[in-house]
Amino acid sequence: MDILKTLFLFVLTALAEIIGCYLPYLWLKEGKSPLLLIPAALSFAAFAWLLTLHPHAAGRVYAAYGGVYISVALLWLWAVDSIRPTVTDVVGVGVCLIGMLIIMFGPKHI
Repeated sequence: MDILKTLFLFVLTALAEIIGCYLPYLWLKEGKSPLLLIPAALSFAAFAWLLTLHPHAAGRVYAAYGGVYISVALLWLWAVDSIRPTVTDVVGVGVCLIGMLIIMFGPKHI
């Protein structure tokens, strides 16, 4: 269950970070309202708060989170930007997720 909880938290954290970046992108590149900066700031605050919910050391969490972030970013690419990930994208995500699992759930004492 710890694995599912951790993965769920990582996915929520990644979504908060991506939304926090995407909304200013819409304002700066797509000419949308600067009011998008308000939910962007709230999303970044949620991102920081979500990172504190993990039971592991902060550095380990940040390192492992990177693998999940990459995965969610490619899903965002597909779902929001309508660009289908390539085979190498999918292989890269697999490698990142394996790395994340090793970091988070591997032995901590050697």
